[in-house]
Amino acid sequence: MTERWKPSVTVAAVIERDGRFLLVEEHTPEGLRLNNPAGHLDPGESPAQGCVRETLEETAHLLEPTALVGVYLSRFVRSSASGTEDITYVRFAFCGTVGPAIDGRTLDTGIVRTLWLTPEEVRASQERHRSPLVLQCMEDYLRGQRFPLSMVYSDPSLQGAPEMLQKA
Repeated sequence: MTERWKPSVTVAAVIERDGRFLLVEEHTPEGLRLNNPAGHLDPGESPAQGCVRETLEETAHLLEPTALVGVYLSRFVRSSASGTEDITYVRFAFCGTVGPAIDGRTLDTGIVRTLWLTPEEVRASQERHRSPLVLQCMEDYLRGQRFPLSMVYSDPSLQGAPEMLQKA
């Protein structure tokens, strides 16, 4: 029997304010990289809820999602001494608004700092992007690509995810 393919589900925030985009600078196995506030979807949460959580953890800003920018697929292959890692990501990218950073809130492990960059600065730093989706999501946002939040339906059964019940 062959192993079933299971892509990793991630969420990302595309946050623009005054012509600048909120990115994080983070430590990765490939070195210091730039990324949207983003991360893996946790059991029991909708993609929009996961995006709010990840944005808060990585930037200390509370996100209010307003639209889905898009759903993206990408593949990442990394070779290391222990073998090859081949991961396909499904990314739900949301846009929205944020208030000021919450004073005293510590950023997630691995996050060095947050940055507000112009589109030109984001484009000029592609070699430092964690993934090609950083630029793609921004460009789609700048083109005005928006879908209603209702495009992503989360069934109430998610609230009963076994992993969440064990944490309670």
